[in-house]
Amino acid sequence: MIDLGRLRALHAVASYGTVLAAGEALHCTPSAVSQQLAKLERETGATLIEKDGRRLRLTEAGRVLAAHAERVLSTVDEAEAALAAHRDTVMGRLTVAAFATACRALLPYALHRLESEHPQLATGLVEVNPHEGLDMLHRGHVDMAVLDDWPEAALHYPAGIAHVKLGWDVADLIVPSGHRLSGTTTLAKASKERWISAKAGDICHEWLLRVLPGVQPDFHVGEFETQLTLIAAGLGVAMIPRLARPAELPSGVRVVRVTPEPKRQVVLAWRDASAARPAIRAAEKALSESFQRASSASRTVKAPA
Repeated sequence: MIDLGRLRALHAVASYGTVLAAGEALHCTPSAVSQQLAKLERETGATLIEKDGRRLRLTEAGRVLAAHAERVLSTVDEAEAALAAHRDTVMGRLTVAAFATACRALLPYALHRLESEHPQLATGLVEVNPHEGLDMLHRGHVDMAVLDDWPEAALHYPAGIAHVKLGWDVADLIVPSGHRLSGTTTLAKASKERWISAKAGDICHEWLLRVLPGVQPDFHVGEFETQLTLIAAGLGVAMIPRLARPAELPSGVRVVRVTPEPKRQVVLAWRDASAARPAIRAAEKALSESFQRASSASRTVKAPA
């Protein structure tokens, strides 16, 4: 393979006619230019330059290679310029995998902001559970993943995946109005209740089984809003994270705080190889701001007494 630095030396000599002038153009000594040319001749097995009095003259082979060098170096310069622009410009396509609550509570604001502030960026969203999201990210099918990571059912991050915590999301016990439990309780005191949980295979379902060994939920429902309707109908109780709750809880349900507080981390992950991409940095900022907005709102949610 022909070295680009040696092609630059040949192109400079072809353009300026002398090793001295070529060296000045390349910001190196005439000796360094001569060495590059000698190495290029050994690389190609051809005589590229011959003396013509005090000047140098390209041979026929030298002219052929110099013509190609100009095109090659021009293409390289364009590529470097495009890459430099890419590093400073949020552009291209960014696809995010996210768990259901994040899709509803975090991504609308974050994606809207990204597209508004960075018109050269196109965005996409895939709703998946965190295990699927990590796998899609690791395989390169998505660019980022927003994950819910419960300490008692912690995720395993593969090598090459970077992640940062956006914050904590606390879960409360939601019970029917008039239920025997009120104020503050423990999970152990609620262990004999009739439970409504996420679907089997969901990390929230996995978490519940780990913190309450032996519990067997009667209802397996993916959407937290549907869980709330079942609770309001008096069919059971559920642990619902605050980010997942609507701004105003429906009538017929009541919040019971659990101690110690059950909580999950909301995590943003991407591949190490794409860490320097401007779109990744912009998305991290937008999602961080979205989480702060959403978590502030969740702390002031209106709940029926």
